[in-house]
Amino acid sequence: MPILGAFMVPHPPIILPEVGHGEEENIKATTQAYMQVAQEIAELKPDTIIISSPHSIMYSDYFHISPGKRATGNMGRFNASEVSFDEEYDTELVDEICRICDGYGNGDGEAANIQEFPAGTLGERDSSLDHGTMIPLYFIRQFYGTFKIVRIGLSGLSLPMHYEMGQIIQKAVISTNKRAVYVASGDLSHKMKKEGPYGYAKEGPEYDERIMEVCGSGDFEKLLDFDDVFCEKAAECGHRSFVMMAGALDGLDVKAQKLSHEATFGVGYGICRFEVGGTNDNRRFLKSWRAAKTALLKQKQADEDPYVRLARFSLESYITMGKRITRKDLEDDRWKDLPEEIFKQKAGAFVSIHKDGALRGCIGTILPTCRCVADEIMQNAISAGTNDPRFPMIGENELDSLEMSVDVLDEPEPIDGPDQLDVKRYGVIVTCGRKRGLLLPNLDGVDTIPEQIEIACRKAGIRDDEEYSLERFEVIRHN
Repeated sequence: MPILGAFMVPHPPIILPEVGHGEEENIKATTQAYMQVAQEIAELKPDTIIISSPHSIMYSDYFHISPGKRATGNMGRFNASEVSFDEEYDTELVDEICRICDGYGNGDGEAANIQEFPAGTLGERDSSLDHGTMIPLYFIRQFYGTFKIVRIGLSGLSLPMHYEMGQIIQKAVISTNKRAVYVASGDLSHKMKKEGPYGYAKEGPEYDERIMEVCGSGDFEKLLDFDDVFCEKAAECGHRSFVMMAGALDGLDVKAQKLSHEATFGVGYGICRFEVGGTNDNRRFLKSWRAAKTALLKQKQADEDPYVRLARFSLESYITMGKRITRKDLEDDRWKDLPEEIFKQKAGAFVSIHKDGALRGCIGTILPTCRCVADEIMQNAISAGTNDPRFPMIGENELDSLEMSVDVLDEPEPIDGPDQLDVKRYGVIVTCGRKRGLLLPNLDGVDTIPEQIEIACRKAGIRDDEEYSLERFEVIRHN
């Protein structure tokens, strides 16, 4: 039995009368839509309600599923401790989700290139229910009470992996024959008004308009096209929750309806309902999205700059054969377009790798460490794919989906201050004693000099109260 229905809901504490003390009247449309959602859930009579929440435990590289038999929580953080919950977990469904994750690398699913899917019940830091979970339950409990819950946190992993997490949830629901409803908890942009608590950014209203159009129409493939930088500037809260919900409805007919949208307090609150029907292979959105991306990527690879082809060849040879290529491997006609200076010039070089629009690895050298740029690129391509401490080693099945770029650095020059920087033209190096951080120029989402310096200092571990020196450098970027 697939999921019975799904709902996209916000979680503003102020919507509860015990918290809002009258202010909730200013978002009456959201309250009315919430009541409709709760009534519809009661009519579906689910055994289990699955809730994905941005405020549950979150890791950068792991989806945390709340363990144990039950959990409690209250709204004391919002001065309403009398609003409390004692919820029972559906341990059978949790166990089945974990079982599927553990065997995901056996060829089942989109992520067959990894040994197991990074999700489970490990690493619980706080067992208390979060407000992203409790607020939906507040409304549902007014109409329906005989259900268990599954609570799942979001992660720092890519949007496609959140969709895959949803697909796993769907498989577990079918396997256990549960009557389940999915509730995707998440606010929209927090940057809707200048007078709001988080201020205004033009991306705020843009995000809310786009997300309400996408979810209101049920065109979930477009959820995967929201750029990380755009989402960050919009300060959205629930996008990954909505993507996970979309994955849980993969391959099913869905009748979508927008119920409400408000931004009275400077934060977007959107509610949509999704009536679920039978199987529809035309709605396998991750599969079609990846097929389109793969076709585009293959075209890009055919047109790749020789420097990038060299980086790709080096990484692929190492991943597939364990072989570090040498100058001798570049003597056939495939490499006749490599410029002569790549073997004569010495320079630092960075190799950046992206997958599904998200960074997958980046390693480089500020100054030359090899006899020529070609060797520098080959060395750093392997390191970017296998030794970047922020990411697991790239698997062989990922190679066809990688985008790569190579930056060759000019020699850095000391500068007197930030006024000699330009985020589009110059990269920056910050140095404080033995601590040194670098940021390349012309990066998406880095629009100002203070941002550029702050990120470089953070990478170096330089505190705000420490003095540092600045250097700048230019690059030649190869795509």
